[in-house]
Amino acid sequence: MPLKIEIDRHDTDILILGSGGAGLFAALHAQRSAPPGTRVTIAVKGLIGKCGCTRMVQGGYNVALGRGDSVERHFMDTIHGGKWLPDQDMAWRLCEQAVVRVRELENEVGCFFDREADGQLHHKAFAGQTADRTVHKGDLTGIEIINRLMEQVLSRPIEKLQEHRAIGLIPTADGSALAGVLFIDMRSGTFRFVRAKTVMMGTGGGPTMYKYHTPSGDKTMDGLAMALRLGLPLRDMEMVQFHPTGLLAGEHTRMTGTVLEEGLRGAGGQLLNARGDRFMFDYDPRGERATRDVVSRGIYAEMRKNNDPDQVGMFISMAHLGPDNVRRKFSGMVKRCEDSGFDLAAGKVEVVPTAHYFMGGVVVDPDTRTAIEGLYVAGEDAGGAHGSNRLGGNGVANSTVYGGVAGDVMGMDIRAMTSLRDPDEAVLAAEVDRALRPLGKKPGHVLSLRSRLQEAMWEDVGVMRTGPGMERGLKRIDEIRAELLETGVDASNLAFNLTWHDWLNMASLTEVSEVITKAGIARENSRGAHFREDFPEAGALEESYFTMARQQNGVIEVERSPVRFTIVRPGETILPEGEPETLVAQA
Repeated sequence: MPLKIEIDRHDTDILILGSGGAGLFAALHAQRSAPPGTRVTIAVKGLIGKCGCTRMVQGGYNVALGRGDSVERHFMDTIHGGKWLPDQDMAWRLCEQAVVRVRELENEVGCFFDREADGQLHHKAFAGQTADRTVHKGDLTGIEIINRLMEQVLSRPIEKLQEHRAIGLIPTADGSALAGVLFIDMRSGTFRFVRAKTVMMGTGGGPTMYKYHTPSGDKTMDGLAMALRLGLPLRDMEMVQFHPTGLLAGEHTRMTGTVLEEGLRGAGGQLLNARGDRFMFDYDPRGERATRDVVSRGIYAEMRKNNDPDQVGMFISMAHLGPDNVRRKFSGMVKRCEDSGFDLAAGKVEVVPTAHYFMGGVVVDPDTRTAIEGLYVAGEDAGGAHGSNRLGGNGVANSTVYGGVAGDVMGMDIRAMTSLRDPDEAVLAAEVDRALRPLGKKPGHVLSLRSRLQEAMWEDVGVMRTGPGMERGLKRIDEIRAELLETGVDASNLAFNLTWHDWLNMASLTEVSEVITKAGIARENSRGAHFREDFPEAGALEESYFTMARQQNGVIEVERSPVRFTIVRPGETILPEGEPETLVAQA
């Protein structure tokens, strides 16, 4: 019996997708900058304050407020960390506005960060940086930020569409602007189309197509998949950041892959191999304090040397710093490890590189505008700020800085927008049909397909890559997608039909996995998170390029675009003459 499909229609002025740091800041700033009476709506796949990646941030927030530190130093660290691929105007704005945003978080939002005895903010050491600049609330910084932002948003007349899954960005009939967004109301299984004058996409990245990953399983890059189908250009899609120290607790628990934060290594934590030897200095003179890409490759290289089937990863050891000291400084991490049967304070904990963050994303300008009128992108959905490698502590700074920017810009832009736009009804119908596809087929096993995708991406498009390996991975992705399209879902009850949403998650993951792989094949050098064993050299820095992927007529094409050195060129610095190379005491 065919399903009877009706689409509920709803209007607002400013629509925000996602309730992480980017989404919540965008809502607060949009309400402040827009004309009185402007309707502001937040739509989120889960519940406000209870989902998203910002809540999971442990380590902290990079901001140049420490003694001797400067915005210029933070910027140069970001450029060096990103291997000269960042959009420099975006990177500068990130570093400059982080100072403003942290003060806003403390003085207006109500966050409490750890302080020194003299009242100054405490800054802890993070790898790959030449100053201790990571502001934090113990090792549970994200919970502090999101809880306070949630309180602010819930206290304001902002419309909340919770448990609403965005499935399509719907343009106008002439394709010149965005008309609105198509959702599934997960509580009822019905479709809802929301028109808006401006839309900010902050759905977060979440590279959960890998065997080991840090984000929760419902983070499936839906935003990037929607942008891809809309025809928007995506940059740096090969750049998947692996956090070096993901907890390895076994396949029986979802704790596997969750992060043991970078502050452990910044505080002097040591990485040990099966023989108990400290190995990172074999790969980089900075040892455990090297950037995430370098440490991830070092661990992965040691894993390949190991022939013990009972030991998959390497070990992190903190005991030499004093168990009581570790328990006091890293109480959240110690508790997390205890819950999984490990003693971080006095023993060793097995770790593995875990897919953590996505540097790639939609091409935006420093005001978060995209190539289509009415759509703005902030947070992990936006590419450019980090280049090929994100510094630890720059992620939540990026989300909150650019979420606020998007809110301010939307509030100003909407003043010139007199009316809502009508959607392309053909595109709207096509997105509905796409979502309904599995409901008319014989039910199958969606989660087994996800496991196969995770194995394929880990093995063929993971920490270390080759051309033939990625070509093999592309074939595996195509096979999995073909099986997915023939896999059905029980349609007897669409309210909270989690298997249906698992299917939609897989559809997004396979789409984005293909782009990651094709972008990786197109980049024939090694930069940051992208390391090709068949092209191990970085290439000439002054000839740096980023990849740009676009889907046209159902086919993904990747081209190269030169990096614009708008502030500093390779070999140069904007630090004043005589500034020390680093302010960090070496461990």
